Amino acid sequence: MMNGKEYLESLNDGRVVYLNGKKIEDVTTHPAYQNSARSIKRMYDSLHDPEKASILTTKTEEGYVTQKFFKAPTSAQELLESRNAVAEWSRLSFGFMGRTPDYKASFTAHLGAFSDFYKGFEGNAQRWYDKTVRENTFCNHTLVNPQVDRSKPLHENKDVFVRAVDERDDGIIVSGAKLVGTAAALTHYNFVSNYGATDLGDGDQSNALIFFVPMNAPGLKMISRQSYELAAATNGTPFDYPLSSRFDENDAVIVLDNVFIPWEDVLTYKNLEITNNFFVQTGFFNRFCLHGCTRFAVKLDFLAGMLLKATEMSGTQQFRGVQVNIGEVLAWRNMFWALSTAMCHEAVPGPNGIVMPGMDSGAAYRVLAPMAWLKIKSIFEQVIAGGLIQLPSSAEDFNNPEIRQYLDTYYRGSGVTAEERVKLMKLVWDAIGTEFGGRHELYEVNYAGNTENIRLETLKIADATGQSTRFKSFVDHAMSDYDLTGWTNNNWINVKKEELVR
Repeated sequence: MMNGKEYLESLNDGRVVYLNGKKIEDVTTHPAYQNSARSIKRMYDSLHDPEKASILTTKTEEGYVTQKFFKAPTSAQELLESRNAVAEWSRLSFGFMGRTPDYKASFTAHLGAFSDFYKGFEGNAQRWYDKTVRENTFCNHTLVNPQVDRSKPLHENKDVFVRAVDERDDGIIVSGAKLVGTAAALTHYNFVSNYGATDLGDGDQSNALIFFVPMNAPGLKMISRQSYELAAATNGTPFDYPLSSRFDENDAVIVLDNVFIPWEDVLTYKNLEITNNFFVQTGFFNRFCLHGCTRFAVKLDFLAGMLLKATEMSGTQQFRGVQVNIGEVLAWRNMFWALSTAMCHEAVPGPNGIVMPGMDSGAAYRVLAPMAWLKIKSIFEQVIAGGLIQLPSSAEDFNNPEIRQYLDTYYRGSGVTAEERVKLMKLVWDAIGTEFGGRHELYEVNYAGNTENIRLETLKIADATGQSTRFKSFVDHAMSDYDLTGWTNNNWINVKKEELVR
């Protein structure tokens, strides 16, 4: 496994990243990315910390050490331990970094066991499993096509989709764009596939692809959104932006301009069945739900702590209405931890001796997490209210002797100094109110898929696993006890109407 120093060095590889109209020469030293890169560095360093070893790492059958979530689990206990490794890494960013190196292990850790699924490319699947479990490679992914004109059929927009434009003896040439490459500028590889239909019509299956591409591949370009880390450095200090200044997973559109993909990095080519079904049929759905739910639960631990401290500092923690709202936040927090635990204990068998997280709890997490985030954010806004606006412009105000006396008097809290109270409120505001906070709201609402799909897929899972049939049979069983003449068995007594008259 690489360490943090090696991770940072690996990013200086000639990758092409654009921000504010300029090409970034080195993401590890640019103020738009450097602290986020160091947040990932801490994760790689933690793998080599003896005090964290029992939580984070395990040995493979080949004898080398890896992060637990990168290795395919073979029991519910191993699954639970890998969940705990996800939580340990997530705590390093307080749950605010979701596309960390272990996220894509949700997919890569099953490549070995499911290698037969990738017909014609079985060896590639096994090789990528061996590579990622050995190196703990940091991959991002892009599955969604650009939102150009969704009123048109696929074939009329195919010029923007990632597709094979040429085939060679040693690989394929691909062009097109994908979104959203979260943390792409800080990763080693982009995993490219599709979420949804891939048939372009008229026999054109050039878009039915799954492959890995290194982030420094010739022709690959990343166009970043605005950097909240850069904005934090420009507009204030870490005191003012304690989250966005170090945990901004800058999202990017990935442009592939005639990029060469060698055959050894391809998992499927012009195969609609494999491209459209890998999401569910290889356990990726199960594992990304476990990872996402765990990360979300860690984040709610952090939000619960902020709400508790904020109400204590304002002296409202004993108000009944405030306690009711805190109790609701804690209930949401408890539910997501319970769902992640249930996914592990409801493990279902997979091929070649592996087990996968249970899908029922995973599907519930996908539907409930967006609802929870919006509700919890609303609770913060109602309970803390104007306290989130009653803030000095920056930490520099405390260094001005002309107004420091006013800050100390008018910004103090219940039993805490003005500096302590403002420090917490700035943290809360960065979590829910800044551009960084707004992005996280959008992120949590759409994290696991669009609002309709996450519900439709929950229904489809119930249909596919026989749950829908069982639920309907349960109702049929209840209705079989009676008909127009009354009870149809001896468990209950049919009352004669003439006896009631008497």
